[in-house]
Amino acid sequence: MRQLFSLLLLSLLSFVCSASSDYHEQLVLRPLPLSALLASFDFRSNITLSAFETHNFRFFPRSLGQILQYANTRELHLRFSLGRWDAESWGARPWDGAREGGTGVELWAWLEAETDDEADHKWLTLTNALSGLFCASLNFIDGTRTTRPVMSFQPEGDHPNSTENMHLLYGVLPHEVVCTENLTPFLKLLPCKGKVGIATLLDGHKLFDASWQSMAIDVRPICPDDGECVLQIELTIDMVLDIERSKRPRDNPIPRPLPSHELMCDTSKPYHADDTCFPADYSANQDWTLSQVFGRNMKGICPLTDPAVPPVCLQVPHSRRVFVSSGVVEKKNADGTSRCFEISPKADFEMIFPRPEKTDGEEGNAAQAEIALADVVKPETPLLYAERSFTGHGQERGGVQTILRNPSPDTEVEFIYMESLPWFMRIYTHTIEAHVGGESKSNGSLIEEIYYRPALDRARGTQLEMRMRIPPAATVFLTYDFEKSILRYTEYPPDANRGFDVAAAVITILNRGEERKAAYTLRTTSLLCSLPTPDFSMPYNVIIFTSTAIALAFGGMFNILVRRFVAADEGPEAGLGKKLSAKLSKVLERFRKKKTAVEEQK
Repeated sequence: MRQLFSLLLLSLLSFVCSASSDYHEQLVLRPLPLSALLASFDFRSNITLSAFETHNFRFFPRSLGQILQYANTRELHLRFSLGRWDAESWGARPWDGAREGGTGVELWAWLEAETDDEADHKWLTLTNALSGLFCASLNFIDGTRTTRPVMSFQPEGDHPNSTENMHLLYGVLPHEVVCTENLTPFLKLLPCKGKVGIATLLDGHKLFDASWQSMAIDVRPICPDDGECVLQIELTIDMVLDIERSKRPRDNPIPRPLPSHELMCDTSKPYHADDTCFPADYSANQDWTLSQVFGRNMKGICPLTDPAVPPVCLQVPHSRRVFVSSGVVEKKNADGTSRCFEISPKADFEMIFPRPEKTDGEEGNAAQAEIALADVVKPETPLLYAERSFTGHGQERGGVQTILRNPSPDTEVEFIYMESLPWFMRIYTHTIEAHVGGESKSNGSLIEEIYYRPALDRARGTQLEMRMRIPPAATVFLTYDFEKSILRYTEYPPDANRGFDVAAAVITILNRGEERKAAYTLRTTSLLCSLPTPDFSMPYNVIIFTSTAIALAFGGMFNILVRRFVAADEGPEAGLGKKLSAKLSKVLERFRKKKTAVEEQK
């Protein structure tokens, strides 16, 4: 009996150990300039392909796995994004932009199909199923919003078998509003369902009040050299919180100015005075707690997570003091710019990030601003800056201008620029130009390759991909003109005067190796295209006018055909006069009969 108990205990321990290595979660906090805080939530789980094919789901969500199996999806990437990443202030994007999407919803997947028509049918099945799972409008990704990228996207997973029958399809909904209805099904995909662990910090009020946020779901096969292939799902949430706005209490949400003695001012400015304050904009002056930023404490850790992965990490130099709750072990990493925390399974976790203390001889807030370089991690400079906007005027034609700036002084940048435009924006390909700032003529050597797939009215959108190079420390202006089509009045949305959203451009920076894989990815801001808007009151005015005219004409014609015209004295009496005459005749007749009877009696 004891041997049997030992065997069962050993098997249980081995199961727990193997289970814990198949799932881990981690939260990374990084202070940013301008009183901002980047919070990156990462949830990752694995399942073997043999278990996936036999429907033996453990940490992999069954609801999503069945959809992938039914649609023959080999690799899936889904993005829900809101806001704008301020690269000038915050630096490089988290995860090198690989987990970022444009404003709205982005979806791209590799489907296994024999023909393009079969791939389109499976794509329609996939979008409709994901629309119901995530409470989003993914079912509106039809043929006009779907493209087939050629150069921009590469598979992130390992596909040892032949990829001839794999079809890449990409769809985007820039007008989709991301809200709490998308966060709730996201949390249901986690093994602990957001009840314990770092997922307890995901409050919809805080997440969607952030300056920028992105929810990403990536499913890809991973085939190690010494093991069985697994299907990996990674769920990521990145958000940039405004600390001052997040610390605002819920019972008093109206912002009020701080007293003058609490303002963090840069006293190095020549115009600084008692009544004039220039705010010190570096993150060294941050002062916050975990419960203030997220509205609650962290409730323990998920018991299914890998114990070798610390649940919470903070990217600040070792010189910065941080206070944590009891029972938490702090481990500083060897890089000198980050630290992680080991938390008890059932203990609440609280972190206090105090304001840096002044040393001897330091006076005022200027001294605190000067120690910023030593007490914070400077943001990493991105590989490329990109801005995109409309040019021109009028309702018939327009143009698009993208400003690309290479910050490196000695390294050129090679990238792929892709735009997925609606069908009513017809590009003039002969107007595509790229020139370095300061030069009047276009430089043909900047654009090395162009793939253009024209749009079909009400069938598919315009697809434009270009492989370009930017010299070191150069600013390139990429421009082209387009023509606006005329829509039917039934094709306008209810808010037609607002305009039509144009999806963000996808920029994939290639590394300099032989494999030419993506080294950095970024999205530009989405655009708002204004089209000629008809007067929607005219159809109703025309309906009312024609109905009145037809009623008058038909009524007159009907009277002429049906009525019989006779003289006034020939026609029968009708109306109230006839009834009064009949009543009067009856009264007179009765009076006459009574009079006659009285005379006979006499």
